[in-house]
Amino acid sequence: MGNLAAGGTGKTPMTEYLVRLLKNDFKTATLSRGYKRKTTGFAIADANTTALEIGDEPMQFHQKFPDVAVAVGEERLVAIPQLLHERPDTQVIILDDAFQHRQVRAGLNIILTDYSDLYTRDFMLPSGNLRDVRSSSRRADIIIVTKCPANLPEMERDELLLEINPSRNQTVYFTTIVYDKPYQLFNKEPLDLTPEYAVLLVCGIANPAPLKKHLTDSVATYDMLRYADHHIFHSNDLRDIRQQFEKMKAEKKIVLTTEKDAVRLEKFIRELNDFPIYVVPIKHHFLFAGSTGFDNRVKQFVRGFQ
Repeated sequence: MGNLAAGGTGKTPMTEYLVRLLKNDFKTATLSRGYKRKTTGFAIADANTTALEIGDEPMQFHQKFPDVAVAVGEERLVAIPQLLHERPDTQVIILDDAFQHRQVRAGLNIILTDYSDLYTRDFMLPSGNLRDVRSSSRRADIIIVTKCPANLPEMERDELLLEINPSRNQTVYFTTIVYDKPYQLFNKEPLDLTPEYAVLLVCGIANPAPLKKHLTDSVATYDMLRYADHHIFHSNDLRDIRQQFEKMKAEKKIVLTTEKDAVRLEKFIRELNDFPIYVVPIKHHFLFAGSTGFDNRVKQFVRGFQ
C-alpha cells in the first residue's frame, strides 16, 4: 500500500483498517520503513520497543495491535524473508508505504490519493507533491480517494471516476475521515469533547487540514502549535506547549494531539503525567457503502493466495 504523493493521504489509518480487517482470520504482520527512527536495519517490535527505535507509525501499530507482528526495515526485499524467518506462521504482510518498492511484487496494490489534491491534478516534485509519475497508478489494483467530504454527492463521485479513469481491472473507492472520542495520553481516560472546550492542537503530521476542520466544527476555539511531519519532540517543545496553554483564558481547556504525535510524547510521562493532554483517534469510513466491496476484495485475495 502507498501513494504517489509525498504524504498526507491517510496511509496510517488505512493500514490500521487492514489490520483490523484481517487479524482475526489470518496471522497478520505489518512491515514499514520506520521513518525517522534512530536505528537501521531489520527489527520486530517487542515489549521494550520505543518509537525512537522503530518510528512513530510502527510504534502506533504495535501499541494498538500487540498480537500483530510489527516489523521495520528499509529494504523490503531483505526484510520480508527476515520477518518470515522470525514469524514463520505469518500469512499476510501489510506493506506500509511500499508502492514505489518495485523489487517487491505485491499481490494486491492499493494506492491512496487525497480528495483535495488528486494525483491526476498534481505534478512531480519540486513543482508539485508527486514522488512518482502519474502513470504508475496503473499498477494499482485498488485506488482510494481519501478525506472526501462526508456528504460527497454521487454526481461529483462520478466526475472523479471519469477523471481518474480506472482500467477495467481497477476499482475506485471513496473514504472520509472520522474522529473518535479523545482519550488521555497516559491513563487512556476518554473525554467528551463538547463545544465549550478550548483546544491547543499540537500537531506534527503532513496534512492537518481535516483535523483543523473537525475542531472548527466541534469546539469553541482552538490554537495550534504545528511541527514538521514526524517531528521528534524535545524538552524545549514541552516548554512552548505549556506556555501556549497557559495563555489560553478558557475555563475548560485541553491539549489535543494525534496518535502519531502521541507515541513521540509518551517518553515525557514525568513531565506531562499531570497535564490535560489528549489523543484523538482517526479512522477511514467508506462512502457509498463501499466497505463491503473493499473488505470482500481484500479477504478474497488473501484466501486465494493462501
